[in-house]
Amino acid sequence: MSLLKIITLLFVLFVLFTGCSQKIEHIETISKANFQKVEMQNLQGFENDNLTKALKVFIKDCQASQKNPNLKEVCLKAQEDDILRDAKEFFLQHFTAYQIVSDEEGKEGLITGYYEPLLQGSYTQTNRYKYPVYSVPKDLLTIQLSKAYPSLSNYRLRGKLKGNTVVPYETREEIEALDYKTAQNLKPICFVDNKIDLFFLQIQGSGKVELPDGEYINIGYGGQNGHPYYAIGRKLIEIGVIEKKDISLQTIREWLVQNPEKADGILNLNQSYVFFRQSEKTATGSLGTELTANRNLAVDRKNIPLGFPVFINTTNPITEEPINRLMIAADTGGAIKGKIRADFFFGNGSKARELAGKMKQEGELFVFLPNNKIEKKD
Repeated sequence: MSLLKIITLLFVLFVLFTGCSQKIEHIETISKANFQKVEMQNLQGFENDNLTKALKVFIKDCQASQKNPNLKEVCLKAQEDDILRDAKEFFLQHFTAYQIVSDEEGKEGLITGYYEPLLQGSYTQTNRYKYPVYSVPKDLLTIQLSKAYPSLSNYRLRGKLKGNTVVPYETREEIEALDYKTAQNLKPICFVDNKIDLFFLQIQGSGKVELPDGEYINIGYGGQNGHPYYAIGRKLIEIGVIEKKDISLQTIREWLVQNPEKADGILNLNQSYVFFRQSEKTATGSLGTELTANRNLAVDRKNIPLGFPVFINTTNPITEEPINRLMIAADTGGAIKGKIRADFFFGNGSKARELAGKMKQEGELFVFLPNNKIEKKD
């Protein structure tokens, strides 16, 4: 056999035995991520998961996500009366599983966690309750670019008008330097007693405030000033006050409390500032539905559209036991950027806070795409 024929044969064998298994599909009408098809029943932990619970959360989130044309048909199917009799069969019949893969990260990415914090506050500003929780300012503009530029449908421009020009909104430091009594566009929902807790409330995106009379009010995400999110833990690692292996919500908070003279300088490195709204609902995600502990994820919507089922393989940050679970993408966050990236919602309470604060695990993500909407690009 000639050398040319041997090379040709080796190439064909390579394509047959590796090319197909490594083929990456790009579902560009639904996501900007790269996908690799997998058999749903081969997903680690799929057979043992409580798929009925997952389907109930999917149906709950369909209240909002069925407005997405890619989910409308399958949401209608999910709401049929007898559908919960066999949740596994529903997902097998109506979805195909695709693993998100990345040229940079391979198949594993970062899975963090968040929770619903509880703060102490008052409707009235006092010597104790002096830090305002602001509602969305009247002059904050959120410009949707999709009508003029369809390719930018996942992007929003935030700022304010200065004359006839849209300019960036104030940074965290600039907003906190303002006096709401004289600033025409800033209106507090309430006031809380801890500036550091307010900072972490903004990172979590929603929470509760307990008033002096024992009443609770729900505070939900309302908007953001448009400046990029900066993880302050990065700076604390850089200056050598916390080791990378020890970084968590708990260690960051402890350092800020112990170094009050330096705290503002560190907090203001994160120029992003979140505004809130008072809500009748408990913790609510970007989808507009109440979040379900251990079944909802915050994602980067450019790569994982809201409302879609996402199977996750990761580990518990405390016990290191596997977490293999079908969840629903229902929220977003300023820090949740990247193809293989998700934020696990743990609920509320001290256990949820501990888990969320320590969650920085590697993990794999598998998006379930509705069979009637899959469009492949060779």
